[in-house]
Amino acid sequence: MRSLSLSHKLALSFTLLMVIGCAVSVWLQMHTSKNYSRATIQQLSVGLASHIAGAIPLMRSQGLDQQALKALFDQTMTVNPSVEVYLLDNQGRIVADAAPPGRIKRHQVSLAPLLAMQQGAELPILGDDPRSMEGKKVFSAAPLVRNNRQQGWLYVILLGEDYQFLADNAQRSALLFYSLSSMGVLLLLTLTIGIVIFRWVTRPMRQLIHQVSQLDKGGMVAIKALAEQDVPVATPNEVSQLQHAFIGLSRRITRQWEQLAGQDQQRREFIANISHDLRTPLTSLHGYLETLSFKADSLTAVERQRYLAIALAQSQKVGVMAQQLFELARLEHGGVRLRKERFSLSELAQDVWQKCELSAERRQIQLQPEIEPRLPLVYADLSMIERVLTNLLDNAIRHSPPGGSVRLSIQQQSQGLRVELADEGPGVADELKATLFHRPSVLNHNQRQHGGLGLMIVHRMLQLHHSEIQLVETPTGACFRFVLPLE
Repeated sequence: MRSLSLSHKLALSFTLLMVIGCAVSVWLQMHTSKNYSRATIQQLSVGLASHIAGAIPLMRSQGLDQQALKALFDQTMTVNPSVEVYLLDNQGRIVADAAPPGRIKRHQVSLAPLLAMQQGAELPILGDDPRSMEGKKVFSAAPLVRNNRQQGWLYVILLGEDYQFLADNAQRSALLFYSLSSMGVLLLLTLTIGIVIFRWVTRPMRQLIHQVSQLDKGGMVAIKALAEQDVPVATPNEVSQLQHAFIGLSRRITRQWEQLAGQDQQRREFIANISHDLRTPLTSLHGYLETLSFKADSLTAVERQRYLAIALAQSQKVGVMAQQLFELARLEHGGVRLRKERFSLSELAQDVWQKCELSAERRQIQLQPEIEPRLPLVYADLSMIERVLTNLLDNAIRHSPPGGSVRLSIQQQSQGLRVELADEGPGVADELKATLFHRPSVLNHNQRQHGGLGLMIVHRMLQLHHSEIQLVETPTGACFRFVLPLE
């Protein structure tokens, strides 16, 4: 069975059902025909016993008339060999019969069917068969009355033993012929009509199998082609539902593939940008060190000191970038675990403010804190939140023009504490807004390099706290906002 196709299994199952249905139909028809024959014969012969009892007097004053009884048996068997005549007493015992010796199996029959017939019960009524211990047959019965007293019963089996034997043989022959003929016709019709029906029913399944096999051969091209197909209208048809599911699955795979391709492209751009950022300070560092090496004797002390300071600054820049890359890798790959504690965000903001105050004074930047009093404590990783505020504030100071200002606002909301940090710089270029927190903002070096790795680190740290950083649209400058949950 496992090696058969779906069409073959359906055809075999349908054929088996047809054969079973044919057999049940034959049995029902034979059973109905048998009951109909019994009822018809009993209705036609229901008065036979009464007619015989009235036409031939069987009882005399001395008792049973043996000559009349023998004449009755001989005449009845000659006229209608299918009947069997019995004489019963008032208790249902057989007192006379025409059966061959040894053919009587029970010598008393139940009188309940006879009384039911006298009361006009619905036919057919089956009575006990004296020639069988369990058999039931249709009959005709009449009471034998003498001097207004019932002396017994005349009990006539309408379908006798000989008739039943011949009828069973004929019935078996007819049943065999009818069954074989019906099965042959049904099988022929099943094979003919079934092929057409099953091909029509399984056509969507074959099409779906072909589509799935093409997916294995065609790869992503075939998957995208399947995803572009129109989704069929939902119907109770299981094959249609399966096709609907395959198209939906192809679309999800296509979207995921496009996301992976986009992420791979971003990774390539990220590596290219980082390589460029690293190459610039390393080239500068190499150039000044090379100058110091070849012109050490011709350079003045002041020039050597200036070259060393520049080389040291470039070296520190490379070190900071390497540290940021390492930190970002740990954040992206789950190497950092939160160490949450309760602390005052306003006090932490003041500490970060003081730490950046000297840098702001050198660039003539005015710091404007707007912190609500009596703010509740937050439950977060203190070191990460400090790094977030430091990166954002450092970016704002570096990108604000001399004489500008930087505003830090902390307000309480129902979701937590809302933090906003805004500057008065040139803002973020439109082409960088969509990917500002997903890749370094140094793709276009002609535009403002806003954030870079620092913003990516901030974005990932806030995600670990179930928060998202947003770039808020402002007339001038850039404004970053995030909400820190209280719990």
